[in-house]
Amino acid sequence: MLKKSKFTEIDEVDVSIPTLRLVEPSNAIRKLAVVLSIMFIVAPIALILVPWQQTVSGMGRVVAYAPLDRQQTIQAPIKGRIVRSWVFEGSRVKQGEKIFEIQDNDPSLVERLRFQRDAAEAKVDAYEEKAEAYAEQVKAFTEARQLAIEAAHNHVSVAEQKVIAAQRSVDASEAAVSQSELNYERQRDLERDGLASRLELEKAERSYKEALAKLEQEKAYLSAARNEVAAKQADLIRVGNEAGAKINSAQATQRAAKGDLATAKKELSDADVKLSRQATQIVTAPRDGTILRLMANTGAEMLKEGDPLAILVPDTTERAVELWLKGNDVPLVEAGEEVRLQFEGWPALQFMGWPSVAVGTFPGKISLVDSTDDGNGRFRVLVVPVEGDQWPADRYLRQGVRAKGWVLLNQVPLGYELWRQLNGFPPVIAEGAPMKKVKRKK
Repeated sequence: MLKKSKFTEIDEVDVSIPTLRLVEPSNAIRKLAVVLSIMFIVAPIALILVPWQQTVSGMGRVVAYAPLDRQQTIQAPIKGRIVRSWVFEGSRVKQGEKIFEIQDNDPSLVERLRFQRDAAEAKVDAYEEKAEAYAEQVKAFTEARQLAIEAAHNHVSVAEQKVIAAQRSVDASEAAVSQSELNYERQRDLERDGLASRLELEKAERSYKEALAKLEQEKAYLSAARNEVAAKQADLIRVGNEAGAKINSAQATQRAAKGDLATAKKELSDADVKLSRQATQIVTAPRDGTILRLMANTGAEMLKEGDPLAILVPDTTERAVELWLKGNDVPLVEAGEEVRLQFEGWPALQFMGWPSVAVGTFPGKISLVDSTDDGNGRFRVLVVPVEGDQWPADRYLRQGVRAKGWVLLNQVPLGYELWRQLNGFPPVIAEGAPMKKVKRKK
């Protein structure tokens, strides 16, 4: 029996059924069309009314808020070998608890350092006495200069008084010469007129010549007195210069002694430092914490000053998250901004744009934004807990746990956010934004 073709089946269709009935859709398609129509009407309204929280994200890790509470390296204070250790990796230590004992290869080093210190101390004492002696010498020279200058001043005053006395003698001699000259002329006139004898004339002449001689003598005395004044004044200058030279020499020697004293004190200080370092052969824990890793073995290697011995993770309850943001996002954030955090190992579900319905995330706020990058174009942002909100316990939130953070920026309509993303515009954070409905979160 031959099989009927499709064309035969179509020919057998009842031609009395309308064409529209042949293409009538099913109920499911009708319901889908209604839903799509409603969504087409509701979508623009939703884009205008539904809020969207703008964010910038970054990755980071949990750290201690105080720098002193962060991971730190314990270093060797002296050179030598570790002869004893009281800890191992994972040990809990208290502040001041013994960790290592380091001993130098030379067992008599401490004794020699003490001898050097005693020698340096004796040198300091000697230079102190020397400086004091020169100080006393400067004081004595200063007092002697003052006395010598006063004595020289007195000599100058005496010489000046002699000049005054000699000047007065010269004045008296000049007056006597004038009188003797008048008497001599009068006696000469009288003798020529025959009224006076020759003897009286000779007496008057002798008196006149004696007055002249005495005048010359007094002038010589005056000149000598003036010369003596000049000599005394020169002697005054000489005494001052000589005393000043002695004082300057003593002061120079005193300064040299002080310099030697400073050098000796430096040597004493260096000896004290070396002796103090050798005295601190016991290395103690600087803070309460946990020994994370031992970096030196007991008796196996020679250490020098500053070599790492162990890594300590201090105990702390003040935690923070160190987020790293891109350079394009840093201008959008500032201190005090709210942040949502997701920690590694803690189940969470984050809804982008609606942080209020996120599950397993924790609030925080920015306390610090670095002013420069890390050398790779990333900027550090330090996030601390919000007062009143608790982060996971310490057993879950150890230092170094990775975290992801979303810094909350503006709250905008969903439609504006889609338009911004399609055009590649940055989030609007400043006043006078293009959209009037954009508002800064509070």
